[in-house]
Amino acid sequence: MADDCRSDCRLDRDHTCIVNCARKRIPDECVVCDLADLFKVFSDSTRMKMLWTMDGGEMCVCGIADALGMSASAVSHQLKTLKSFKLVSSRRVGKKVYYSLNDDHVNSIMRIALEHLTE
Repeated sequence: MADDCRSDCRLDRDHTCIVNCARKRIPDECVVCDLADLFKVFSDSTRMKMLWTMDGGEMCVCGIADALGMSASAVSHQLKTLKSFKLVSSRRVGKKVYYSLNDDHVNSIMRIALEHLTE
């Protein structure tokens, strides 16, 4: 059957067109690497739980720690990673720092992934 495909010029052209279009859809290498790194951040279950705790609004470190049964220092360590990928933002009030999801995109990524898993 492979020989039949090679002999059919139209099929070869269609195949080449499909392959060329597929190649054009792939973002630049730097963007692909950044996307892969972003998904690595999402791949950690502790960080995912932290993001879900902030889904309802901003929380302080001690609130996140209490909700997840973690130490404040462990939460702070993970928040640093989440902030570096712009997944959470912070707001200081006196000595307390409150964290929240950075924007609706973070919430959308989480909800779409959950929807995909549960369908």
